[in-house]
Amino acid sequence: MKLRRFYIVSWFVLTRRIFGPMSSRESRRRLRIMLRQTWLITLGVVLLFGSLVGASLYFESQPTTLRIAVGPPNGEDARLIQAITQQFARDRAAVRLRPILKDNTADSAAALDADQADLAVIRRDRGYPRQGLAIAVLRENVVVMIVPAAGSPAAGGTPAKRTKAPKVKKVEKVEQIAGHTIGVIGRSGANTDLLNLVLKQYEIPPDKVKVVSLDPDDVAGALRNNPVDVIFGAGPVTSRFFVDAIAAAGKGDDKPKFLDIDAAAAIAKRLPVYEATEIKKGVFGGHSPLPEDDVDTIGFSHYIVARKTVSDGLAGEITRLVFGVRQSLASDYPAIAQITKPDTDKDAAVLAHPGAAAFIDDDEKTFFDKYSDFIYLGIMVFSGLGSGAAWLTSYTRADDRIRKLRALEILLDIAGTARSAETHEQLDKLRRDVDELVRRTMHQVEHNDLDESAMVAFSIALNQAQSSISERRAILTVQGVVPAPPHSAPDVLPLHVAAAE
Repeated sequence: MKLRRFYIVSWFVLTRRIFGPMSSRESRRRLRIMLRQTWLITLGVVLLFGSLVGASLYFESQPTTLRIAVGPPNGEDARLIQAITQQFARDRAAVRLRPILKDNTADSAAALDADQADLAVIRRDRGYPRQGLAIAVLRENVVVMIVPAAGSPAAGGTPAKRTKAPKVKKVEKVEQIAGHTIGVIGRSGANTDLLNLVLKQYEIPPDKVKVVSLDPDDVAGALRNNPVDVIFGAGPVTSRFFVDAIAAAGKGDDKPKFLDIDAAAAIAKRLPVYEATEIKKGVFGGHSPLPEDDVDTIGFSHYIVARKTVSDGLAGEITRLVFGVRQSLASDYPAIAQITKPDTDKDAAVLAHPGAAAFIDDDEKTFFDKYSDFIYLGIMVFSGLGSGAAWLTSYTRADDRIRKLRALEILLDIAGTARSAETHEQLDKLRRDVDELVRRTMHQVEHNDLDESAMVAFSIALNQAQSSISERRAILTVQGVVPAPPHSAPDVLPLHVAAAE
């Protein structure tokens, strides 16, 4: 209802602007003049349409820049997103990225909800944004708990030290961690919180363990300065800090031990942001397979998410580009090979963006699928406009016919009146009416308002009126009717002549 009212008011304002406050006859005259310039109007419409198409193509060809929140600034995610951003620029992709660095993934999620970013890299167990829908799984992480071998650098020994290391009670299970020192790999408190969650599952009070933070960029150096009994880390199995931690936790043929988190399934059941998974046998390599057997643990994922307001087409394009750069960056950034597609099922724990799901499921809409409704609506609108233009044309033509017939009727009325005139003054008045009608008709001819057929009919009627006046004047002269002396007072046009205006 509001839209229809808007169209009515807009049409009224437009017509008032074109025709202004004038009589309906003058408005129709202007409309006829405008419609007679059909070729000029058509050319203007074509040029306007071409300009709109050209402008649309120009703006369509410009790349779309999306803001992506990622953190921490010196983390692996930030480096990977920066590499993807640079690759998009080198490929002159239709979508460009502008990284917005945050302190951690929780701040990235908050930035997405606050409309400070269009995309974000988030860690699912650290707060999933309410406005976020998954584009891709950036990486899958596992929790690794390593018990260093006795005498290893991580346990306080050095390769140069040959004396027998003091015997300590080694940790064989997670339940035995109480009273030991745990080194947590990570800069933020996210992994420390994750450790506390595991300890809580095993009913180990946090104050029963000593936690030491380990720099992921220099795990070996951190362990030499702060020996630990257990190393706790979370990330992809291909992470460099796992390799460094395992190297520092071994000594010669003595290998580090990997602890099973037997309660992984229970943790995942209680907290669905985690999942029960396994560290496969031999995944860390080495002279002999590490770990020696499959290890039960928990896992979680990092996602690239987009705001719900991002269009399906744009979300599908960014998904295509992200998966397309994996091969180009794989040699310099091996972690990019871990990018996988999100679950596109409607009941998935993390919902995929409809545009990303359409690309992944090969269900993207064609141009006609997207705009078929607009095409049909446009055809209907143009059909209605064409019908309206045809009606206006027929209306003005009908008005032309009425106007032409009216002029002929006036001349015929003058001819009939002349035959019954009783004085020369009446004939003079009719003559002036004819002259005024001729003057107005010639004015119309100057403006191309009369065609040739109308002029022929007008000439015949004019001859008839003039002949009638001349014949009646001759009759009155024969009858002895004397003309009145001339006077200077202007005569008023009769009503039937004025109506021809």
